[in-house]
Amino acid sequence: MPAVTRAGFQQEVIMFERFTTAARDAVVQAQSEARELGQDQIGSEHVLLGTLWHADGVVKPVLDAAGLTYRRVRERVESSVGDSYPDADALRRIGIDLDEVRRRVEENFGAGALSRRASRRRGHLPFGAAAKKSLELALREAISLQHNYIGTEHILLGLTRLDHEPAVDVITAMGLAPLQVHDQIHDLLRKAA
Repeated sequence: MPAVTRAGFQQEVIMFERFTTAARDAVVQAQSEARELGQDQIGSEHVLLGTLWHADGVVKPVLDAAGLTYRRVRERVESSVGDSYPDADALRRIGIDLDEVRRRVEENFGAGALSRRASRRRGHLPFGAAAKKSLELALREAISLQHNYIGTEHILLGLTRLDHEPAVDVITAMGLAPLQVHDQIHDLLRKAA
């Protein structure tokens, strides 16, 4: 694992100082999402969930109109986590539908009953490469818009610019074009300025 250089650390601190309260809360929520889903690092899909949880202001109507809501994305992410279980294919071959099992368990025990697999890691979870990249892209988006802060809207812009990463895969699986979502949010922010 590469060592964090002093310059790299200082750059990260400066970037996080520019985060709005909602953006910081989104990052904290991303960690909670990863932990609840039993992951040992924060992925781009967790950053997407955290950002949608705290998305507000001018971009909220765009997200709602596109159907890009926390609840829908969480269901999609949970489904993909369920599909990543090593025995999922074997269960499917003998006629066990994991989606149906999940639906029935939640019907009887409440929403998210199967997603409470806490991560085995204690303390802060590290960011995966895609999650880090999405935050770097958020900074670039804020700079390109000449904003002196990084909000949830910038994080969403960064997430939609990733290539072949879980957050983009989720957005695409929902029938949306990530770059089109990016352009709509970007245009809205430019007009609001």
